[in-house]
Amino acid sequence: MSDWKDTLNLPRTGFRMKASLPTTEPETIARWEASDLYGQIRDSRLGAPRYVLHDGPPYANGRIHLGHALNKILKDFIVKSRTMAGFDAPYVPGWDCHGLPIELQVDRQLGAKKRDMSAADVRRACREYAGKYVDVMRTEFKRLGVLGAWDTPYLTMDYRYQATIVRALGTFVEQGLVYRGKKPVHWCIHCRTALAEAEVEYEAHRSPSIYVEFPLAETARPALTELAPALADRAVSVLIWTTTPWTIPSNLAIAFHPELTYGAYENTTADGKPGAVILATALTGRVANETGRSLGAALATFRGRDLEHVRFRHPLYDRDAVAVLADYVTLEQGTGAVHTAPGHGSDDFHTGVRYELEVYAPVGPGGHFDDDVGLFAGQQVFEANPKVEAALADRKRLWHRTDLDHSYPHCWRCHHPVIFLATSQWFIALDTNDLRQRALEAIAGVEWFPSWGEERIHKMVANRPDWCISRQRSWGVPIPALYCTSCHEAALTKTLTDRAADIFAEHGADAWYERDLSEFVPDDFACPSCEHRTFERERDILDVWFDSGASHEVVLGSESGLAWPANLYLEGSDQHRGWFHSSLLVGLGTRNAAPYRQVLTHGFVVDEDGRKMSKSLGNVIEPGTIIKRNGAEILRLWVAMVDYREEMRLGNEILARVVEAYRKIRNTLRILVANLYDFDPVAHRMPVRELEEVDRYALARYGETAVKILDAYERYEFQPISHAVNHFLTVDLSAFYVDISKDRLYTFAANSPVRRSAQTAIYTMIDGLTRLLAPVLPVTAEDLWGHLPGSRESSVHLAAFPAGCEALIDRDLLARWQRLLALRDTVNAELERLRQEKTVGTSLEATVMLRASGTTAALVDQYAAILPTLFITSAAVVTSSVASPVDADGAADAQFTEEGGAATIEARRADGVKCERCWRYVESVSPTEPAGLCQRCVDALSEAMEVVG
Repeated sequence: MSDWKDTLNLPRTGFRMKASLPTTEPETIARWEASDLYGQIRDSRLGAPRYVLHDGPPYANGRIHLGHALNKILKDFIVKSRTMAGFDAPYVPGWDCHGLPIELQVDRQLGAKKRDMSAADVRRACREYAGKYVDVMRTEFKRLGVLGAWDTPYLTMDYRYQATIVRALGTFVEQGLVYRGKKPVHWCIHCRTALAEAEVEYEAHRSPSIYVEFPLAETARPALTELAPALADRAVSVLIWTTTPWTIPSNLAIAFHPELTYGAYENTTADGKPGAVILATALTGRVANETGRSLGAALATFRGRDLEHVRFRHPLYDRDAVAVLADYVTLEQGTGAVHTAPGHGSDDFHTGVRYELEVYAPVGPGGHFDDDVGLFAGQQVFEANPKVEAALADRKRLWHRTDLDHSYPHCWRCHHPVIFLATSQWFIALDTNDLRQRALEAIAGVEWFPSWGEERIHKMVANRPDWCISRQRSWGVPIPALYCTSCHEAALTKTLTDRAADIFAEHGADAWYERDLSEFVPDDFACPSCEHRTFERERDILDVWFDSGASHEVVLGSESGLAWPANLYLEGSDQHRGWFHSSLLVGLGTRNAAPYRQVLTHGFVVDEDGRKMSKSLGNVIEPGTIIKRNGAEILRLWVAMVDYREEMRLGNEILARVVEAYRKIRNTLRILVANLYDFDPVAHRMPVRELEEVDRYALARYGETAVKILDAYERYEFQPISHAVNHFLTVDLSAFYVDISKDRLYTFAANSPVRRSAQTAIYTMIDGLTRLLAPVLPVTAEDLWGHLPGSRESSVHLAAFPAGCEALIDRDLLARWQRLLALRDTVNAELERLRQEKTVGTSLEATVMLRASGTTAALVDQYAAILPTLFITSAAVVTSSVASPVDADGAADAQFTEEGGAATIEARRADGVKCERCWRYVESVSPTEPAGLCQRCVDALSEAMEVVG
């Protein structure tokens, strides 16, 4: 018989080398859906300890992007891993369906038609739009392999959810935390609404930078002359700096730091008279340099506190600007004297309140000046900047102007610059009823991943202003407040919120716009201020961050059967000021506790050069593009390979590397399962203690890897998982264990103990690896699961993580084999030299001579019988004395050294004849049938014939 291939136990499997993921993934997902796999998982985990990851709701306003995909994949890693760790881990996805992003899209679609539509009509259009994209995004999320309650998600526009929002608001009202007041808020003049802190992004912006003189009021001259006699006959002014010239018309004060030193510096006025200008002494050099105007000698110096109540004249209007004191004045920029407009800045507002100044903000919702501004009436504020500068220049009060490139607040949706504008809004008071302090204490009781998240949100809560919860839009949950038609005071009580919630639960929040107001007003309700009983309804809606922040009240708790608080919240790092923040405050308002035990944040996806992805740069990669070309498993593997805590780079070159990593993983798994085609885990599995030592070593390395992976899942660290899997499969298995095991797997008798030993180890490892990989590569693991031998669950996702991994770890065994592997590396280098010299073609054509001493001699003596297997050579000869590094013919032998021992290694072409079946070189082969075979192969064939017989 010349071809012995048919007598070998060559691997075979239906687990394909080519994954064809773009085709197989949809087929697998369809099977999961048809069999209600998620429902099966829920049923199988009944009674198990609960673990709840509460899903943060994305806006239902478009197709998913890479940030969405990253977020949902990370969540799926955790839910699947917690499920396989033995928990009952439901996943209820949700969507934020209200708010400006959706309303703006609908506005664009409606165009001029919107003018003839009622608020209720617009809301219905918004509901339809949001519903459309819930369906679109749901399909795309499911395509990522994410399992969950997709048929019953939570939606902020559901009637029950809308009612819960209003009831949550009622708890704040009941505690006296909600008030209506006029104070500056971030205002988008493009969207015509107030913005929350989380809705403001800082982007590059070019602003005018101007220095302006405010002349001393004549009524203040006596007091200033008494303070500084040298100024008696001079035209005195104070110099301010600002990057918002349009706020100059609203100026009512100049702020000084009480402890800073200010000087009055000699100068000449525009009409040539002796003058003096006041600014901080520490800033004179910088101001002179930036303005190009020299300052004369200091005629007087004084503390900021000395200037309190001194009055200056507005440079454009017939009114005074009073000198006030403020600790926030710094020497970082400007002149040390700060232009103050209480209607256009948070610090300005609080200073104005302290000094009983008017909250003056003569700007309408669209950003146009009111008529009483005179010079600039009707002009849009940003367009008015150069006209304000021109007016100041005409009055010779503009010292200097230039442009400044700096970071400026922008609306996160329309990306237009925003302004600070004092308007009447609804607020939640953070410093009433210790809400802020309770929030800070709750933050300290939460576990944050990464740990710096705690400090970040702590600072945000500690320093933020009161929460502005009203928005001037249509699509959202209305604030069920009433305005008295007699005294025009606003009323918002727990009774009103309860009544509205009951109606919303049955009819939805549209009822506020469609039903008679009397349905929302209890029969005995009267205006708290004047006892009048006729009202108008509030037209503002709630901040959508309140909507999403109340999600835990809808999804968690006794009614849903899911425990409150959640075990984990997981979103992007921007949510420290967004959903994490609002959820915390709502949780404190409703239950006086944080709604989460742990919070995990991830970074953002950038291109391969570290740039933000944007359509204008042409560097956006859509998840659908990756899935169509490579499959969702590749996207999932990329998520597992990156450090999600930082910015994550992605591009075609990176994807190519991920595809190659996936190919190596799949091919190694394939060769493993292919060697189990005739293995029965019940009939053939051997006890670990009876396995060949090399198999026990492989299991020990598998045990180490599995424990590392399980620990990483527990800590939500997925990059170490991908590293551990990649190293174990490619280095420990593919490059070593599988390579040296092929001989006994292929050439030994099928039922020989040494072959069954290898198969036992392989089965243990691939069964465990399939389970361990299932959260990351769910489709691949499911495919592989169906090709593993033995009886098992219908889906890997109904199975558990492997148990007993720690018991497989034998430290002494691992230490010995690490030494053997180090020796093998040196031998392989010698064998490679022979191949390069064309002395041998394969390592089986070689013999290795080892002359060892010390601890190395003991090691190679102990393992002498398996050294040919370890080196994949035909023979290995061991002697116990180390020869000279130079052999008889002058060639240098390879040297191996370790602590306490050494070996000299000589590799040469093997003597003897080649076995035609196993390809080893042996002393002799059989001359008769089966001719040309070594005795080992003859015995193997004989054993196989006995089994067949």
